[in-house]
Amino acid sequence: MSGAIAWLKAQGIAIPEGSEAIETCIVAALIVTALAIGLFTGRWLGPRAGALWTRHLGHHAEGIGERVGGIIRHGVAALLLAILLAAGDWPPLAAVFIGFFLGAAVARMTVEVLRGLGIPRWMAWPVAFILFAAIMSYAVGGLAPIQTKLSTVGLPIGAKFISLYSMIVALLTLVCLFAGIRLANRLIGHAILRTTGFDPTQKLLTQKLAGIAVIVVAFFVGIDLLDIDLTTFTVFSGALGLAVGFGLQKTIGNLIAGIILLLDRSIKPGDVIVVADKEVGWVNKIGVRAVSVLTRDGKEHLIPNEDLMTKAVENWSYTDPNVRIRIPVTVAYDCDLQLAQELMLRAAAESSRVLDDPKSNVWLTEFGENGVKHEILVWINDPQSGVGNVRSDVLNRLWVLFKDHGIIIPYPKRDVRIMRTDNPA
Repeated sequence: MSGAIAWLKAQGIAIPEGSEAIETCIVAALIVTALAIGLFTGRWLGPRAGALWTRHLGHHAEGIGERVGGIIRHGVAALLLAILLAAGDWPPLAAVFIGFFLGAAVARMTVEVLRGLGIPRWMAWPVAFILFAAIMSYAVGGLAPIQTKLSTVGLPIGAKFISLYSMIVALLTLVCLFAGIRLANRLIGHAILRTTGFDPTQKLLTQKLAGIAVIVVAFFVGIDLLDIDLTTFTVFSGALGLAVGFGLQKTIGNLIAGIILLLDRSIKPGDVIVVADKEVGWVNKIGVRAVSVLTRDGKEHLIPNEDLMTKAVENWSYTDPNVRIRIPVTVAYDCDLQLAQELMLRAAAESSRVLDDPKSNVWLTEFGENGVKHEILVWINDPQSGVGNVRSDVLNRLWVLFKDHGIIIPYPKRDVRIMRTDNPA
């Protein structure tokens, strides 16, 4: 043992002796205690806090909910170790121990928070390593020299000198702002969804406006934190305005059109509209650039917002969800016409999705070439579930009723007559 101590001293490593050794042992015991308390708190309080977070935030808690236990564990340990570091003037080796475990706890908590907010690993881990190095250096009293050294290393760009220290600060600021935007959008979005005074369209519009406001606030906060002079952007203002006027004209137009659609509620999520003048689709969501319309075939059409503002749109559920469906039926001339019409009404009434009010009706539309043509007029109030299946259900029921009552559905007939004439030759 004495030989090992002598070797460490020969390497320039100070070995605590006497009261310093006792303080170092006490610090080591307190560090173990802090880590144990953090572990116990995370295991005991983590599942409860995670369930509470998920219950109150719903799908907005995705990512954070399962990481709450780890965040609490490392956060509690970091808090206790920070109190321990600030509690006294510790010997160098004790300060190293505190700084190492405090930096590790903060780094792990940072990774858990950033990953829970959807920040990729290649951004989360460098930030955690920088925080670990900064806390470790601060604990041993070497942060100021490192900061000074990093400020002298950099790259001159024009009249400015971009130091490595300023780049590290910019990286930390941008990642923190990005994470703050993610967290603010989740909290605000959930608060808006829980509001009972708004309908779904107003909630969607409020969420989008709130998201834009959060980004604007984060931009100005970042400008202030990074101490960037806004006058440096005046050179680019003209070019930016020109780019918006020409290159981004359609994009800005679609953005404004989307906001107008949400304001006037002419088209809103859940509406049933006709896509491409033939396919019926359900409005899934209204995005910044386009409206997502989902058809019954599983096809998702992305229609630019501007097209829905400037072109005629057939909206089946604009003011009333009730939609009338026309079902053409032809019967033979020699059948009981009154019975056939009664069976048509009966088939419509027995269909589960056909409404009793408004009542179904049968119209005789034409004396056709092969039979008497009718239209069964039925009403439904859920067009988003499709209209072809209603028509098919009514016709299937009508086929069975016609068979049972002897009503004939005609098919095309042609009478061919061969005329024989005497040949005068």
